[in-house]
Formats: sequence, C-alpha cells, structure tokens
Amino acid sequence: MSNLKAKLSVVVFTKNEEQQIRSCLESIKFANEIIVIDDNSTDGTQRICEEYTDKIIQGNFSGLEFAKRRNLGSDKAIGDWVLQIDADETVTPEFARAMTTAINSSAPYVGYKFRRKNYFLGHFMRYGGWYHYSSHLFKKGSARYKGLVHERQELRGQQGVIEEGTKHRPFKSIAQFIDRQNIYSSYEAQDMLNEKGILPQKTVIYNLNVKPLKLFWKFYVKKQGFREGMYGFIFSVMYSFVHFLKWAKYWELCKDLKRK
Repeated sequence: MSNLKAKLSVVVFTKNEEQQIRSCLESIKFANEIIVIDDNSTDGTQRICEEYTDKIIQGNFSGLEFAKRRNLGSDKAIGDWVLQIDADETVTPEFARAMTTAINSSAPYVGYKFRRKNYFLGHFMRYGGWYHYSSHLFKKGSARYKGLVHERQELRGQQGVIEEGTKHRPFKSIAQFIDRQNIYSSYEAQDMLNEKGILPQKTVIYNLNVKPLKLFWKFYVKKQGFREGMYGFIFSVMYSFVHFLKWAKYWELCKDLKRK
C-alpha cells in the first residue's frame, strides 16, 4: 500500500510462533516499519521474522509482561503512528485501507479502536461477546500501558473508531486454552492483590459463587453465544470458569498472606 502519508510502525509480539508469524508479517508488509518484540523464541520464529525486518528485539519477558513489551515497542517505533498486534493476528486488506485513510486524515484523534475478529478453535465468534474492539492503534507518544496481564491502555487524547479490523486466532485447541488461561489467571490474581489488597470476604464469595453464573448467562444468552452452537456453549462455560479460577487463586494468595 503506497498511499501512506503518515508513517506507520507496526509492532508484533512473538513467542515461538513459527506456525503463524509469516501470515501476520505478510499482512503488514505495507507498513513503513515492522518491529518484532520476541520473548526468547526457541523455534524458527526469529529466522522467519528476519525475512521481513531487521528490527528484532529479544528479551526475557517472563511470557506475560505485556505492558512492558507494549511500552518497549512504542518507544522503539519511529513512525508517526503505531499499530500493535500479536503474532496470531493478521491485518485484513479492508482494515489496512480504513487505517490508512484514518491516519492520513486531519481528524482530531490520537488513537483509534478497531474491530478484532476472534476465532475460537477456528470458528469466528460473531456472537458471545468476543467480537470486540482493540485500541492498539495510536499516535506515537500518546499511549502507555500498565498491568501484568490484560494490560490497560492510557490514551492521552480523543479516540476514534474504525469498524474494519484484524483476524485473531489465539487458540488451536482446548488444551492450549486451558494451559494459557492457567498461567494468565495466576498473574491476574497477583495483579489484583497488588492493586486492591485483601478485599472483604463477601466480595470474594460473590465472585466465586455468583459472578461465574452471571457471566455464563451474559455470554450465552445476553450476548447470544447460543447462536454459535457448540462453540458458543463451550466458550461461555470456559470463560466463566476463567473468572472463577482467577478469584480462587486470589483467595489462595490472600489466605497465604494472612498466615505470614
């Protein structure tokens, strides 16, 4: 795509992604700059990335220091605008065109949220609450991130909306989903303890006994996950359980802390 007036840097985050990284990089070849933040991959990820860019930054990020990695990518970028995506994500041609129009315009926005088409076990989840927006397109210097996992973006200015987006395929199997969420939930529990301290027991009990059921109802009924058939049912059950798991681990951390 040759009509980029504002320079665009795309930051890609990798960790042993040799099976998917080429599709990702092929989809962003139009960018002025590609930066790869690699979490010490041990497969062929770096070799493939070297075919597309010489800006590969390797480090040990403990797998989950997402805010640290995102801020590092933003700092290293030299473009006017920064787009951050995962290795299991691809930019669609429609999004590339819409993004180019947006960042070349005189609109008063310092960032944009765009659609992220998530695929659960290879199935696009239009319903169930997972067809949402991503906010990882912003002017350089306008956004910073905080948090260990599911990091929070702090944007200094107005945000616009792009209805086109990326395709995201994060899980190849239920086993991979469980393994990854087991790790994520541990970090989320610790993050919550660091930020909120020891919460009242009634709050913990609510999030263990009641909230998972409400989340299932939200995903499967209110967000119409049932329209995705068995995919929607399994998705709703598993993501409700992830909430329970996070709070169970938070309860365990608090229990251990009280004993000290």
